Amino acid sequence: VLYKESVGTGTPSAVTPEMERVKRNQEICSSVLYKENIGKATPTPVTPEMERVKRNQEIISSVLYKENVGKVTPTPITPEMERVKRNQEIISSVLYKENVGQATPTAVTPEMERVKRTQEHISSVAYREGLGKATPSPVTPEMERVKRNQEQISSVLYKEHMAKGTPTPLTPEMERAKRNQENISSVLYSDSFRKQVQGKAAYVLDTPEMRRVRETQKHISTVKYHEDFEKSKGSFTPVVTDPITERVKKNTQDFSDISYRGIQRRVVQMERKRVDQDQENLTG
Repeated sequence: VLYKESVGTGTPSAVTPEMERVKRNQEICSSVLYKENIGKATPTPVTPEMERVKRNQEIISSVLYKENVGKVTPTPITPEMERVKRNQEIISSVLYKENVGQATPTAVTPEMERVKRTQEHISSVAYREGLGKATPSPVTPEMERVKRNQEQISSVLYKEHMAKGTPTPLTPEMERAKRNQENISSVLYSDSFRKQVQGKAAYVLDTPEMRRVRETQKHISTVKYHEDFEKSKGSFTPVVTDPITERVKKNTQDFSDISYRGIQRRVVQMERKRVDQDQENLTG
């Protein structure tokens, strides 16, 4: 402002062709001098890091641009605006497809599937690592009451939006069709079960871990068996005494007495002596 105030009034002069030529020459000289001062540069390839920095700069520029945007007056979206928007989307889609060149489809290999699953696992792990620690809170009666109220309100609102229906009587034909459907479902389920599960064994790999668990189970079973045996040792189970049991017991006792006292041996010896005496009588 002060500069303009100190400037006096001048006489305007027409722009002549000579002035135009001098102006263009000055611009050319300035451009030539600017390029002469620039040294030689070595081109560098565009690395992924440079791409990342470029995208970050674009995001930062977008954020700063939105911060500098002032307040605007919203306008309602009219049918004409909707029509123009759809037309623009269709035109953009057509132009985008025209600019897309021909591509060679590649088969999805097992390696690509493995990399994809690994990326999903890494994303899941990174997402969980980013989660902070939470403090569990007990479910109080008040929270239970609020939850039940919300469920009842949702149920009421759902039923309010339902239109009124006309009840129909349950005829014997409907009952028959219902039973037929149940029977068909049961038959199909049984057929699929027999085809897929019944008669087929589940093959499980015999890994070292499974063998270790099996051996541990055997040891535990053996220890449990011996423990039960030691507890039951010295005890007896009472049984009812009937005549048959008494007879078997008496016969067993007689056999035990015969074996213990040697009665059987004496009987055998007496039988041998009798046979010898009979032989002597026959020869004498």
